[in-house]
Amino acid sequence: MTDNTTRLDHVVLWVRDPAAAAGFYERAVGLEPLRLAEFAEGTVSFPSVRVNDETILDLAPLGLAPRMDVLPGASGSAGHPVNHVCLSLPAAGFDVLRARLQEHAVPVSKLSYDSYGARGEARRSFYFRDLDGNILEARHYD
Repeated sequence: MTDNTTRLDHVVLWVRDPAAAAGFYERAVGLEPLRLAEFAEGTVSFPSVRVNDETILDLAPLGLAPRMDVLPGASGSAGHPVNHVCLSLPAAGFDVLRARLQEHAVPVSKLSYDSYGARGEARRSFYFRDLDGNILEARHYD
């Protein structure tokens, strides 16, 4: 049976040092790095980190931005940061992530409560930055 549900496949984050960014996401956030060895060998343009079975974050070096103007009339649109990317976790994973970030001296925002998202009202959420200033939100619904 074919599943025609639309899903988020990946988000491209612009980073200065993809290997360092992958290390941050592995150590501080707990995400699995992908294609890091291939990136180091020069056989792929960027590494990624796995969010879940269906979604990854691509860690694209800023040097690729000029080559990413993929639509006519979109010159100069690549390389701009997004406002933030939100990771949804179970409550226990949320607490583990917050503690893990604090262990790695990653500043985190105060907790917010009952903010709206894809699954309705999230019980708690907070924000943090990666090494390149990309802002991430963590939240849980349960």
